[in-house]
Amino acid sequence: MPEFFDVVHTQRAARTFLPDDVDDATVTRVLMAATHAPSAENSQPYVFVVVRDPELRAAIGAITARAWQGGARALEEGRLDKAFLDDVERGALGGVAAAPVLVVVCGDTRLTFEQSLPSSVFPAVQNLLLAAHALGLGSTLTTLPVLGGALGELLDLPPEVVPMAVVPLGHLPAPLGAPRRRPVSEKAYRDRYGTPYP
Repeated sequence: MPEFFDVVHTQRAARTFLPDDVDDATVTRVLMAATHAPSAENSQPYVFVVVRDPELRAAIGAITARAWQGGARALEEGRLDKAFLDDVERGALGGVAAAPVLVVVCGDTRLTFEQSLPSSVFPAVQNLLLAAHALGLGSTLTTLPVLGGALGELLDLPPEVVPMAVVPLGHLPAPLGAPRRRPVSEKAYRDRYGTPYP
């Protein structure tokens, strides 16, 4: 198993997957890592719906494509360079839904204040992404499918369980290159904004 910092420094978003299955034992290991993330008041409000059914995955793919074509693409066109935009588009228009496993990550409002859901759910998503990468799987975090409210109905979620993200899990057709990250010196300051760090 790779070292922790190797995992953190090499994890990146995958939007193309092989059709090869990811077994339940591996998915369970990834979910176990997710459940060990911190949450507000240790409320653990995350809920994971593991979607393997091809028809449901296709329906989630259709929801994602509608969100992308219905306005999300227009928002990104001026912000992303063409190669990156094309990659995101490939994922939105079928690449993500082609993963053999889609983990729909939800927050249960019965377990914590709704305002606390993001700070309690997204650390679990980060653990999930890192665990998947450590086990040699590709993954990404997408919120496109949660736009519009159709996902809850599709998965029979009770009204108190709010879908917040979808994470595809799958084997990669080829290794991904190194992630592009700005240096810490551009992202951190000492004591006050604008004072260089370190």
